[in-house]
This record gives sequence, structure tokens and C-alpha cells, in this order.
Amino acid sequence: MTTIASDDTQVVAPRFKLSRPALVLLILSALAVVSVVCFMTIGAKGSWSFVIPFRGRKLLGLILVAYSVAVSTVMFQTATNNRILTPSIMGFDQLYVLLQTSLVFFFGIGSLVSLDPTVHFTLEVVVMVGFASLLFSWLFVWQERSLHLLVLVGIVFGIMFRSLILFMQRIMDPNAFNVLQDTFFASFSRIDTQHMLFAYVITGIVSVFIVRMLPVFDVLNLGRANAINLGVNYRRSITSMLMMISVLVAISAALVGPVTFFGLLVASLAHSLVGTSRHKYVLPAAALLAIICLVGGQTILERVFEFDTALSIIIEFLGGIVFIMLVLRRMAR
Repeated sequence: MTTIASDDTQVVAPRFKLSRPALVLLILSALAVVSVVCFMTIGAKGSWSFVIPFRGRKLLGLILVAYSVAVSTVMFQTATNNRILTPSIMGFDQLYVLLQTSLVFFFGIGSLVSLDPTVHFTLEVVVMVGFASLLFSWLFVWQERSLHLLVLVGIVFGIMFRSLILFMQRIMDPNAFNVLQDTFFASFSRIDTQHMLFAYVITGIVSVFIVRMLPVFDVLNLGRANAINLGVNYRRSITSMLMMISVLVAISAALVGPVTFFGLLVASLAHSLVGTSRHKYVLPAAALLAIICLVGGQTILERVFEFDTALSIIIEFLGGIVFIMLVLRRMAR
């Protein structure tokens, strides 16, 4: 409060001061808006009636993927009580590649084209959600597992999926493999926009449950024992979190493909910038950072470099560096 003195009276003028998390969210929101405006306007030629729907669908896809990856990573780190793990490290990327390879191996290369897109999208989501539900429930719900076992299980599943993938690739037709190879890497320039409405509806439903459980997430962040002592139904809460994480990861993978370190990158930056572990600040900060990275990065890639490189390669490279730094920091402690 600031006191302003006058001849007869004193006027107390309130002085507003934003907290650090609120200021960070305000700045990130402004940068996200700038990224969106630049993506929609820079280099736009011709009729706006064509440009807005064309770029708008792509923009909505980028925002959805950014939100899904960022939120699922932060929630997964809360569930595991560890900030160097992501859902992709647990073998999600290899499971996605295995699913695509199996379709081509058993049904031919025409299955990627002839299979109904809705059936293909639904199949990917159902398989990945089912796998995640079984794996995460065994790891975290039925009893508390060690971090070493968690990493080991993720590595084992990744190696097993990769071995199956290599086996099928070696005996399949080379022409089919060349076509299939394009689906092995995340592509933010060819997002599947046919199921955008369905994906947004599912993500919106999941987001409603996430908002309702924000206080529970803060308690779970204290660890299993503390959460139970504070009255949280640990098994039910973790099961709900893992189901929501599975849905978000499945949707992002089905739209753009496997993304390994992007979530780790934005989650680590969000924690560093916000300076608090409260999820009502960390989750939107991570989502805004992901939007800035994807939308801003795609704008630079398309307008400056003219598709001379792939955005996923740059993001995964930076995310891998962050992962190594976090591991080295933990080892130093």
C-alpha cells in the first residue's frame, strides 16, 4: 500500500504487484499470442478466406499436440515423483512404430492408405491407452516400485518393441519399408487434421478432470507416504492420473508420431521459470512453452528456412541435452 499525503486527508493508493508465477504466465501468454499471430500472417498471400482455414487447422493441431505433450509429461513426473522421466521414455514411441509396422507387415502397404482414417486413429489411441493402463497400473498402483525398476521396465519394453520392429522390417518388402519409414518420426508439418474435433473433445473432457484434481496433484507431489498421511486416496488418484496421461499421449502420438524429449524440455523449463511446484502454475506454463516452441518454431521453419530442416530434429536435440543435464545434476547430488 502507498500513502499519498494531502493538506487535509491521506489517500491510501493500492499498489499491485504480480507474483513471479503470475508474471511468468503473463509473459508466456503474450509470447504465445505473438507466435500464433506470426504463424497466421507472415508470408500470407492470396485470399484470407483460404489462408485462415488452411493455416487455422494446422495451428489447432499444433496447439493440441503442444498441450497434450506438456500436460501429460508434467502429470507423469508428478505420478512418478521424478522430473527426469517422461511417458515416451517408457516405450510409447516404440509402441507407436510397432503398431505402424505391424499394420504394413500383416496387411500390406495399402493398409496405411486404404484403412479408414477414423478406424486407424481409433486403433492407435485404443492400443496405446490399453498398453499404458496395464503398464502404469502394475508399476505404480498395486504397490510402490523403485525408480530403478521403473527405468528397467521401460528399457526392456523399448528393446522388445524395437526387436520386433527390426525383425518385421528385415523380411518385409523394401518398397513397403520406404513408405513406412516416413511414419517413424514426428512430423509437425503434416498433422492429421481429419480427427481434430474428436481429439479436441476427448482432450477437453480430460482437461475438466485435470482442473478438478489440481489440489490432489499438489499433494501427490509430496510423495506417496505424505499423500496417504494427508488423506488422499493414493491408488484411485494415481489410476485416474495415469488414465488421463495415457489418453493425452495417445492423442499426440496418433496426430504427429512419436515425440521423446519434447515434453521433458518444456516441463523442465516450466519448473525453472515458475519457481514453484503448484500445478495451477506449472501446467499452464508448460503448455504455453510448448505452444511457443511448436508454433514459433514451425513459423521460423516454414518462413525462414523454407523446410530445409525438420522441427522435430531440433526439438529432440535440445530435449536430449536437457535430459543429459538433469541426469548429471542428479548424479552430482
